[in-house]
Amino acid sequence: MKLKPKITIADHFLGIEDPRIDRTKRHNLIDIMTIAVCAVICGADGWTAIETYGCAKYEWLKTFLELPNGIPSHDTFARVFAQINPQQFQECFLNWMKSIQNITSGEVVAIDGKTLRGSYNESSDQSAIVMVSAWATTNRLVLGQVKVDEKSNEITAIPELLKVLELSGCIVTIDAIGCQKEIVRLITQQDADYVITLKKNQGNLYDKVEKLFQSGISTDFEGIEHSTYKTEEKGHGRHEIRHYVMLSQIQSLLNADSVWSNFNSVGMVESVRSLNGETTVETHYFISSLESNAKQFGNSIRSHWGIENSLHWILDVALREDDCRIRKDNAPQNFAILRHIAVNLLGQEKRVKRGIKNKQFLAGLDNNYLARVLALA
Repeated sequence: MKLKPKITIADHFLGIEDPRIDRTKRHNLIDIMTIAVCAVICGADGWTAIETYGCAKYEWLKTFLELPNGIPSHDTFARVFAQINPQQFQECFLNWMKSIQNITSGEVVAIDGKTLRGSYNESSDQSAIVMVSAWATTNRLVLGQVKVDEKSNEITAIPELLKVLELSGCIVTIDAIGCQKEIVRLITQQDADYVITLKKNQGNLYDKVEKLFQSGISTDFEGIEHSTYKTEEKGHGRHEIRHYVMLSQIQSLLNADSVWSNFNSVGMVESVRSLNGETTVETHYFISSLESNAKQFGNSIRSHWGIENSLHWILDVALREDDCRIRKDNAPQNFAILRHIAVNLLGQEKRVKRGIKNKQFLAGLDNNYLARVLALA
């Protein structure tokens, strides 16, 4: 006897309004969305693939969906997801993720943008869309995402994302584009800490921080509260040493502007990298609300850099995001949310010790395994 899967997707999508005219509805909206979620979890990367999945799994899907007129066509999937309000879909996604996340104190939440290269449409002069995501690095969970407005940049999208996240007790890391007083204020308002790359055009603060570190190095940081940390990595012909230095109680030394909320420390990372006989040295500076703890600072920076391998690589290699040619209206943004749902649920399933790609393959083969993944909803 087959076990009926515990499907609760409908509960999470109740807030989405059906954009279709009543007389044109042949399929339930929740059926359309559930099939799409299942299909993307199993590796579907477009509307035709979603229809193909639905047809192949019709008997199983029929055990918990109404499907009054069978499986929707790929054109139906395309039309519906092009019309669904992405803000409503995003809100449902956020509520869903809050129900499964278990964010602990000190969790590093990396915020970073990624361009969906396949969404560029030369014929209609449509730029490729950029999604800014928040990634819980320890729990390996996408907490939320916001599309960057076509006529703007990540500076305006990051505050919108911060406003809908729950970040109390977390350490938020952002690259130099997030070095804005308003962004820092929004983070600290949630009782969260921050580590943000200091950009060179940030008034004269960058120059002051650079000179403070140069002076401190020459005097072995005499009279300055500081801590240090070092990491070393070797492999594949590469040897990299990173030195982390964190200075605290520096407001008076920098004459730091009081509008930088909870500005408690500055950090420096010096990376010495040797590859194929060539050595390069890079230095980056950071502002932070953390007290002097170079190891915590270093781990936060390393966690942020890991978003490329932990999230962006999975989206590109396993879910083939950059190859996706979905471009019409709201569809690219909504399909990006489908991919994030898949990444989260597959990542949270811990019993099968495989990578995301192999988990997708298994979910497509084994309905019971897919039901277990969906039960995490």
